[in-house]
Amino acid sequence: MESIVRELQIKHNIIGRREELTSALIAAQAGKHILFEGAVGVGKTTMALAVAAHLKRKIVRIDGDERYTEQKLAGWYDPPLVLAKGYTKESFILGPLSKAMLEGAILLINELNRMPEGTQNVMLSAMDEKTIHIPKYGQVNAEEGFMIIATQNPDEYIGTSQLSEALKDRFICINLDYQSEEGERQIVKLRSSCRDDDIIEVSVAIARMTREEKEIRRGSSVRGAIDLSDMFWTIYGSFNDDLDKWVRCATPALLTKIELQDFSHEKFNELLKRIIDKTLELQRAGKTSSKAWHKNAKPEIDQIKSALIEKKK
Repeated sequence: MESIVRELQIKHNIIGRREELTSALIAAQAGKHILFEGAVGVGKTTMALAVAAHLKRKIVRIDGDERYTEQKLAGWYDPPLVLAKGYTKESFILGPLSKAMLEGAILLINELNRMPEGTQNVMLSAMDEKTIHIPKYGQVNAEEGFMIIATQNPDEYIGTSQLSEALKDRFICINLDYQSEEGERQIVKLRSSCRDDDIIEVSVAIARMTREEKEIRRGSSVRGAIDLSDMFWTIYGSFNDDLDKWVRCATPALLTKIELQDFSHEKFNELLKRIIDKTLELQRAGKTSSKAWHKNAKPEIDQIKSALIEKKK
């Protein structure tokens, strides 16, 4: 199992997540349906795709939204074909769920809780009894290998429906929290174009501090640190601790990634400037992190990059 986990980390650029990957692989081997749950930007979709790819089955992927009806999920009759041929199998358009069932494939649902509750509940019998009933079409039975791998952000409240207890009960839930500070630096080092360790260090520290600020409802994910590092590196080319320069880069990088509390009296720019100023003070004092982080992280990053280069060859 350890070697499989390491292979998935390298192949899919996953930093850490050994326990979560191990749990997901065990659940998949046991034939269980899997739900990856966590905040935005913690790698839920990446983990789901990694596990699905490892199983070497066909993947039927859908992205949930409030317009995804029960018919879109299970399948529907095409009206012109019905007029020409009647309610026959030739007139029926397979939905993602029935298609995955008939092909013994993996139904990968991104943002499951963005689907209406009625649409979600179509999956109940498919998950338990491996069968669904479609009016006029009849019964659809799942072939061996059918399973559902889904993701959701349970803290999102706009355009979402809370999963029913019956549906949640049918999943093995893998919870993904934010990575450690060192882990997030490794992610930024791997996924950004920035080549300055100090820029990465401060960018990650700023993103993490937004999650601890009481005036902020939703803090930045690691994507904010990636974007901030790229912006600062592209404009200035090297680290410096000028507050205005950091504010200039952080404002567009983090504007869509931070949500203030309803009761907050601070404007976004004022709050961001205060957070950056505090972070730079800690960085000058050497308190944002150990300077040895990059030295310790380098072997894992280099191993992943080397594996990717070999794969391209």
